[in-house]
Amino acid sequence: MSDKDITLTAGDAEVSVRPGNGGRIGGLRIGGAELLRQGDRYGCFPMVPWCGRIREGRFRDGATVRRMPLNAPPHAIHGTARDAAWRTARVTDTEAVITCELTDPWPYPGRVTQVVALTGDALTLTMSVEAYDDSFPAQIGWHPWFRRDLGGGDVRLDFAPAWQEERGDDHLPTGHRVDPEPGPWDDCFGMPDGVDVTLTWPGQLELAVTSPEKWVVVYDEQAEAVCVEPQTGPPDGLNTHPRLVTPLEPLEATTTWSWRRL
Repeated sequence: MSDKDITLTAGDAEVSVRPGNGGRIGGLRIGGAELLRQGDRYGCFPMVPWCGRIREGRFRDGATVRRMPLNAPPHAIHGTARDAAWRTARVTDTEAVITCELTDPWPYPGRVTQVVALTGDALTLTMSVEAYDDSFPAQIGWHPWFRRDLGGGDVRLDFAPAWQEERGDDHLPTGHRVDPEPGPWDDCFGMPDGVDVTLTWPGQLELAVTSPEKWVVVYDEQAEAVCVEPQTGPPDGLNTHPRLVTPLEPLEATTTWSWRRL
């Protein structure tokens, strides 16, 4: 099938899926209010086969050192699938299934599948990575850009992480865990019982970002948007917390955004 934009609707919720632009969620409208920052680089894009930065673009697979293009010098950032054209496998009024082939510069052939499922009060994103031949390390995550202000005041973030990954001057975790510090943040947090972050737009909407995964990156240093990014490991995780994908065992992750009117 094609890579044309897809619109899903349920109740007063509407989601735009953009397979041709990195498999991203282009928009989420609830009662006519757009929650995601608009633009080709924004919305909510999948981070796969890694999340955040890889130190100097290098990661080790056994005795082999692999090198990725430095798209955020001196590091490689956010995977390759956000720059690829995905294809639509199946669509209904409330669900879309899209796929992306893992190809050069990623050295291992495989496939990513993302399922986008909408109800009247929740959006669930499920992503899986499968290996065709060789096993390889991988990560899965999502990078949404939520608008700070829907017209009623600045969004408030509420979450209770168990720890914060100490961030070095190179924006990568040092390997030490510290007590959570006040923002602003461009930081990774650990939530061992699963990601659970609530965004509240005063007087308008409350939205919970949840996931069974244990890491979330929060970025709120921008005037236009805040990012709450559930992922299967911390930045540079291909080196520090690799998750192995094998031909018999894909890597899968899911996140749900559920909302209620205030």
